[in-house]
Amino acid sequence: MLEESNHDRLPELIPIRYGRMLRSPFAFMRGSAALMASDLASTPTTGVEVQACGDCHLLNFGLFATPERNLVFDINDFDETHPAPWEWDLKRLATSFVIAGRDRGFSQEDCEAVARESVRSYRLHLREYSRMSPLEIWYNRIDMEKLIALAPDAKARRYRKALAEKARHCIIDNIFPKIVTSVGGRHRFVEQPPLLYRPAISELSTLVQQGLDDYQRSLSDELQILFDRYRFEDAVVKVVGIGSVGTRCFIALFFSEENHPLILQFKEARPSVLEPYTKTSRYANHGQRVVMGQRLTQSSSDIFLGWLHSRTGHDFYVRQLRDMKMSMPIEGLSVVQLHRYAAICGWTLARSHTKSGDGATISGYLGKGDAMDRAVGRFAMAYADQTEQDYAALAEAVQQGRLEALIEEDL
Repeated sequence: MLEESNHDRLPELIPIRYGRMLRSPFAFMRGSAALMASDLASTPTTGVEVQACGDCHLLNFGLFATPERNLVFDINDFDETHPAPWEWDLKRLATSFVIAGRDRGFSQEDCEAVARESVRSYRLHLREYSRMSPLEIWYNRIDMEKLIALAPDAKARRYRKALAEKARHCIIDNIFPKIVTSVGGRHRFVEQPPLLYRPAISELSTLVQQGLDDYQRSLSDELQILFDRYRFEDAVVKVVGIGSVGTRCFIALFFSEENHPLILQFKEARPSVLEPYTKTSRYANHGQRVVMGQRLTQSSSDIFLGWLHSRTGHDFYVRQLRDMKMSMPIEGLSVVQLHRYAAICGWTLARSHTKSGDGATISGYLGKGDAMDRAVGRFAMAYADQTEQDYAALAEAVQQGRLEALIEEDL
């Protein structure tokens, strides 16, 4: 299934994808959303659908800026978004906490407890949201100031304030000098192969410029006027993520007349991994599918979200490269911190699902007891075992030479 998911990816980048997946079972899970989607499709559901994230693991939540420049916490990856049973997102989220906990060396009991906490928080907050009006849910958001105020103690409050401060510095003005230089009087990206490079096709800039008109038409009228104030300067391929490695992703550099930079990411949008097990997307362009799914489920979205269909026959969605976007650094988290983070992610998923689906019906099914918490906790433990077996199978395939993996640390 992994080999099938490489269809039409850039072949020279596939070894990087496998290399990143081999870092740990958690990294393997991040890169194998198609595999878990296939497995989840065989499990029972209530038949109630929401606009699912499709790749709902703990690192696809995080901080980013709203158009009003507020810092919010929400789901922040929507490549696989698609209408699907709500249970699939919840099970993948809970499983990700078990696998991440095992990577951190936590006990089996602690891993299951953290997974159950993500479900408990989802259940409790879903009940709260189910009592709200549609407009109240639509306006609701989880901002960082709220999370800081809800910190259980002074140490947690300081930690959350530090995260917020770090995210506020993750903006184009701070990143731009590190990846852009001046060549012949024009701004150019600094190549860092094999992760940031100009492809062999010399017409990349031409292809980008041709796609910009299509992209601009996907924006609302006032944002088209805003985008007109920027001129295109340069574009390079940028390898991102784990599951996305090998897809066509690049970043484009723009400048205003006053030389203010803007960097947009153009990311290839392929069919959702959920689509084979649900129904065909209502959108002919998968970039539009991603954008509409993101707008439907997030509390606030990037103003530059848009889509295009390239002259090469590929769909793309577009967003700003960085705008205070930051995922949780889980490497140093304690059991207690991971437990708290699971509660925040469960809360966030409940808000997302209630915004796009029938929260009252889901809440009624979940009930007031902890039966669902325990059931999904058991599932998460069992599926973590399965993921570790699949990870070992990939490692064996690489060791036997059936697949090629590039371990970037060796470069």
